[in-house]
Amino acid sequence: MIEDENKKIRKEEDLEISKADLERLEILQKSNEKIGRQLTINSETGSLEEINELRELIGKQFENPEEKYNTYYKGIEKLLKQFLPKGKEFEIVRRIIRDEKSVFLNNGKKKSDNNGIRGSDERMTFQTNMNEILDIIVKWIAESQNSFELYRLLYDLNEKFEYGHEQHDKTTLSVANAMLKLSQK
Repeated sequence: MIEDENKKIRKEEDLEISKADLERLEILQKSNEKIGRQLTINSETGSLEEINELRELIGKQFENPEEKYNTYYKGIEKLLKQFLPKGKEFEIVRRIIRDEKSVFLNNGKKKSDNNGIRGSDERMTFQTNMNEILDIIVKWIAESQNSFELYRLLYDLNEKFEYGHEQHDKTTLSVANAMLKLSQK
């Protein structure tokens, strides 16, 4: 009978050791679980839902081509065509403004750096850059619609990011400098 009790005590000790081992195994198992998933409570239904954080993070990093198209062509370009001065006499003014816009959208790449080849396409820039230019244009339309003011806003934006400015010939450069001076009045 004493032997039976000893065996029973050993089995209980083995069970306790097994419980401790099980806890360790559970901890080890949890450490090997996939990272980036968590449970959340849906505020509308009250049910538990699993969120795949990694998939959401990756989805937010990619840009939306349709949104870029709309921002560039139906926003930036449409507004510039509509609100910049028209006519041959304002061609240089439009070109100077568009060059400043292009320098920013191309993260500082300029035609003057590579013998007339920018080596970048502003339509493929980051969505945040496009949105920033669009915000500036919308603000300009709402506040002044003065071409010189738009040039200064774009010029200052390129200064802020230390992108520099397109190098123009002497005539165009004198017009650009005059536009900056006139925008500060």
